Amino acid sequence: MVARKKKPGACGHEGSIPSPPGYSAIPVKFSEKQRASHYLYVRQHRVRQDTQSTWPPNRTLFILNVPPYCTEECLSRLLSSCGTIKTVELQEKPDLAESPKEPKSKYFHQKPAQGFQVAYVVFQKPSGVSAALNLKGPLLLSTESHPVKSGVHKWISDYEDSVLDPEALRIEVDTFMEAYDKKIAEEETKAKEEEGVPDEEGWVKVTRRGRRPVLPRTEAASLRVLEKEKRKRARKELLNFYAWQHRESKMEHLAQLRKKFEEDKQRIELMRAQRKFRPY
Repeated sequence: MVARKKKPGACGHEGSIPSPPGYSAIPVKFSEKQRASHYLYVRQHRVRQDTQSTWPPNRTLFILNVPPYCTEECLSRLLSSCGTIKTVELQEKPDLAESPKEPKSKYFHQKPAQGFQVAYVVFQKPSGVSAALNLKGPLLLSTESHPVKSGVHKWISDYEDSVLDPEALRIEVDTFMEAYDKKIAEEETKAKEEEGVPDEEGWVKVTRRGRRPVLPRTEAASLRVLEKEKRKRARKELLNFYAWQHRESKMEHLAQLRKKFEEDKQRIELMRAQRKFRPY
């Protein structure tokens, strides 16, 4: 019997690494003791032609399948041989809206990632992206000179990082409030300039500045309102609270209708006698 030939590029072929279309696979290991390799899938970050991106073109490397124990420092160290790295940022999922983002805070909105992440690595030159795409492995994440903490050591490190420095926290809060006050002042100035100015179609924008300010209610006015409500509740009575009261009210209403019917009959007879009633 003739043995079947393996197709080129099959998973059983030596040196072939399965990867998504358009991506290159870089094998990494947590340490030298680990036998199996984990794969990072990398490609050059690209966006649509008419879309603005916050990441610089031709200098940004997009990475998939980043494990939770791989930090930004680890990625920067692994890719440092490819060229000078400017920034490394980890995210839970890729950016869908290519719009300017606010700077991340070191103290607020800190939500630890629970699973695998994606990364954006910005190099100083485009040659760094090309070198990263041709990078061979396996690369070690945790070494003797740069160990990656795990287990109890990682828990202790996370707890120590959670204790904030009061002075650094005060500086960040003051910086945020200054930026916020500046933004509010710019919006008020813009609204004041646009107030009363008609647009191309002749419409005039109405802002809060044109409204009359509402005066706060005084204590005497509040007391008058409470007294009025109290009198209104005192005048209100419980009608037809019991079933027999409901039946009596129906009987009284029926008696009034009958009485009114008899009065209307007498009035019609009187008008006929006076010849003032002409139905036709």
